[in-house]
Amino acid sequence: MSGDKTNSGRRRFLTAATTVVGAVGMGFVLVPFISSMQPSAKARAAGAPVRADISKLEPGQMIRVKWRGKPVWLVNRTETMLEKLPTLDSNLRDPESLQSEQPPYAQNEFRSIKPEILVTVGICTHLGCSPTYRPDAGAPDLGADWEGGFFCPCHGSKFDLAGRVYKSVPAPLNLVIPPHRYLSETELVIGEDGEVA
Repeated sequence: MSGDKTNSGRRRFLTAATTVVGAVGMGFVLVPFISSMQPSAKARAAGAPVRADISKLEPGQMIRVKWRGKPVWLVNRTETMLEKLPTLDSNLRDPESLQSEQPPYAQNEFRSIKPEILVTVGICTHLGCSPTYRPDAGAPDLGADWEGGFFCPCHGSKFDLAGRVYKSVPAPLNLVIPPHRYLSETELVIGEDGEVA
């Protein structure tokens, strides 16, 4: 009888010890596996918001910053440029930006928080080429009705100075407006939502 009690106690001890060792072993296997699913520090940094200083951005000038591996254009539009935007609506595919990708605070006639500053991703919505900034109205190679904007040399898509696509070009949508917010009058963050600080 006492042998059965000893064997039963020994069995319980061995079962408990095996369970504990198995659980610890499973932990050693799962921790690296789960950790490998987390994005690397480099990947986290690539998607992080970026700051842009616009203090030296002259009227009519454009600067580029990189966010998530994409070019983002910051254009300081002049009064003349802003006045011409509403006159182009009949030439545009989506003048009110109803089908386009932009934050709600940029769904307006200027597609921006501040009318004079355009913030847009510089990638054509047709096949991903990078259009060129062509602010010169009436450029001979773009036609007498050209009021300035962006021209994609890959397949001829045209966008106005609010990033809205013209009719009868390959690009189906307006340029993307990324989430952004102003930290001050001269600095903004691309990749975070918000309005003027």
